[in-house]
Amino acid sequence: MEAFWLAVTNLGRDEVFIVVLALYTWLVNPWGGRNLGVAFALSYLVNTALKFGFDLPRPFDNGAAASEAARATAGGPGLPSGHTQMAATLWGGIAAQMGRPGAWVVALVLIGLIAFSRLALNVHYPSDVIVGLGLGAAFAALAARGHFAQPGAARWLIPALFLGVTALLPAGTPREYAVALGLTAGFWFVRPTYQPPRDWAGRLIVALLGLLIVFAVYFGLAALLGGLSDLPLVRALRYAALVWVAAEGAPLLLGRWLRRA
Repeated sequence: MEAFWLAVTNLGRDEVFIVVLALYTWLVNPWGGRNLGVAFALSYLVNTALKFGFDLPRPFDNGAAASEAARATAGGPGLPSGHTQMAATLWGGIAAQMGRPGAWVVALVLIGLIAFSRLALNVHYPSDVIVGLGLGAAFAALAARGHFAQPGAARWLIPALFLGVTALLPAGTPREYAVALGLTAGFWFVRPTYQPPRDWAGRLIVALLGLLIVFAVYFGLAALLGGLSDLPLVRALRYAALVWVAAEGAPLLLGRWLRRA
């Protein structure tokens, strides 16, 4: 069963979150995707702060059996479970915004499977998963009810504040802090002023070409920046730029299929 649970737990990888957030923003709810992105980034930031603040061990740190493949999915300390919290934030936020029974069924099944996979692989304690579920639910509610307004200069000043904090991070700070701060800055700044395509051909084109653009930037910036990505501010700017490309840059290039609001 380990191969199955590894496949399930990999639904909590960064690349999956990028795909889901991008497709939801382009094809379902552009402004809702932006608000979900802000909540997701804040959830990531809180998860990182709690993980490294508590610095609690994982089961295999205390002698429990876990395969190398399972351990490879476990980055940083144990509490709270990042896979669980971020899955609950993302899928719960989408379901809460859509408000449809079918969306809730899909969300709860995915969240439950990902949460249980962390226990099945022996990389988290039940307490890690429970706390992750609670925090994820809170940020999913924030994604549904938060508006994160951008009045006047706030559109620039608030992202600048997050990036400024990143510039002050000391050497050796876990990379997750810079990623979270860069994501928050990017999502707060963007304004997705377009409507999803109406026809299925347009949706397919936007999905395929959009993801091609996003991942070209994602991997291209990593290769271009090289060792500079280890600097917290550079890493944060990379993720902020990725968010802008996904929410505004790619839609500009695909404007033939996306209607302007």
